[in-house]
Amino acid sequence: MADPDLRDLDVFVAVARTRNFRRAAAEIRVSVSSLSQRLRELEERLGVRLMNRTTRSVALTEAGELLLSRVAPALRDVGDALDQVRGLREVASGRLRINAPPPAVDLVLAPMVGPFLQAHPQVDLDLVSESGLVDIVGAGFDAGVRYGEHLAQDMVAISLSGPQSYIVVASPGYIARRGRPKHPKDLLDHDCIRARYSSGVMHDWEFEKRGQVVKVDPPAKLISTNMELAMRAALDGVGIWATIDGYVGEAVKSGALVSLMEDWCEPFPGPFLYYPSRRQVPPALRAFIDFVADWRKREMRST
Repeated sequence: MADPDLRDLDVFVAVARTRNFRRAAAEIRVSVSSLSQRLRELEERLGVRLMNRTTRSVALTEAGELLLSRVAPALRDVGDALDQVRGLREVASGRLRINAPPPAVDLVLAPMVGPFLQAHPQVDLDLVSESGLVDIVGAGFDAGVRYGEHLAQDMVAISLSGPQSYIVVASPGYIARRGRPKHPKDLLDHDCIRARYSSGVMHDWEFEKRGQVVKVDPPAKLISTNMELAMRAALDGVGIWATIDGYVGEAVKSGALVSLMEDWCEPFPGPFLYYPSRRQVPPALRAFIDFVADWRKREMRST
């Protein structure tokens, strides 16, 4: 015979505590007849009488006293646990795991981290920076960050920033020594600073001008995924570097680096935060989504 479920035990505890069928029925919001039926079925399942009842009184049997002493505290613990879980819907807390490529971390997420954690002190952020594509569900992440061309169709995606641009730069010393390229194919005759991703792939450099797309595979004088090293090498005149404008804006403004072929570097959409479903979004992730929406509104107002 099947074991009793929690509803049967709730009925028993309510009657045992109130010693009154009507008060117990009102307390757990069932009819008196339904409550009485459940109690009878519970006794039949257990094979013992739990209560002696008359039209005027209810008294626990020895078996009923034993069951009450063990079950009532356990049901309180279950109720407390459920209340705690429901409370998570109201307060953002716990660990939030996000996977993102280094440029998105450096240029978009980094300024958000401090303000977000200050606004939500009960959230712990685990932000993993890696260039390779990751199955965020299989790897245990709450969300990921990617650029539009790498987003899966079944994901919910929200924009994290405005448009970004690639920029091609070199030091004034390098340009004085090797000349200034004017067309992407000119890069084939220059030393370049390039990146090889964790997959082993070294992507072509892609340029676009008025709908014309040109891809080149220029010679690599230096290969590195470390942005600080690539920046240092560009400043030292090692070669030409193609990167996202946010990394070199100050260096270009100061004249330490020179922007090249600007007419071939058209803007593209910034990165997106993506996650698997709109249903029952974890509270910490929901808080971050709302934070991003507010951040973007303030960002657009300021620009």
